[in-house]
Amino acid sequence: MRLDKCLEKAGLGSRNQVKRLFKAKQIKVDGKRATRLSQIVDPNLQDITVSGKTIELEPAVYYLLNKPAGVVTAVTDKNHQTVIDLIDKKDFRQGLYPIGRLDRDTEGLLLLTNNGPLGYRMLHPKHHVKKTYELVVNGFLADDAVDFFAKGVRFLDGRVCQPAELKIVEANVQESRAFITISEGKFHQVKKMFLAYGVKVIFLKRVSFGGFRLDPNLQVGAYRPLNDEEQLLLKTYLD
Repeated sequence: MRLDKCLEKAGLGSRNQVKRLFKAKQIKVDGKRATRLSQIVDPNLQDITVSGKTIELEPAVYYLLNKPAGVVTAVTDKNHQTVIDLIDKKDFRQGLYPIGRLDRDTEGLLLLTNNGPLGYRMLHPKHHVKKTYELVVNGFLADDAVDFFAKGVRFLDGRVCQPAELKIVEANVQESRAFITISEGKFHQVKKMFLAYGVKVIFLKRVSFGGFRLDPNLQVGAYRPLNDEEQLLLKTYLD
């Protein structure tokens, strides 16, 4: 959440009172004087102090989910099961939502949190968050496919996406398996990229997002809280 909202929620007073504390240089985040009241913080991951006193709030939650195919990346849906439906009642928190989205038929890594602004920051273009997918297509991926994606793919509708890194694992006439890393998140981007090459994606699973990686021990449909190493990584998006 925003630093000013965090302090208001902690009972530090009204917005104007918080602004006065900020101007008086009484607010610190991890030992450093706060430079903006709009910066995104988490008192569970950071030490936030006002006049030397640590702020304590109910911590935000962060889950790493191995999304199954057929489940919608949404908070609610009238027709389909959502990723929020996969969360046990004991782990649910008000405001819980998925960071970014995966298509309904796409599997793999998805982060969920109730720290509202964090997802926006992680998805902002300035962070160039890389996403890697494992995929299978219904045709042959020749060696020229690597350069085709590295140059940036022009979609069939004329739009051009940024360069992507393709690693072919195995290829034959019937189907090929590969990994692709992109730094954008256009609608159905991966599928459209391969259609532009001339093959169709028949299986898609996200295996990494930023520095987060899909836990090989996490079964499809299961989730877990972020571990200590992942929480440290999360702090790089708090500013």
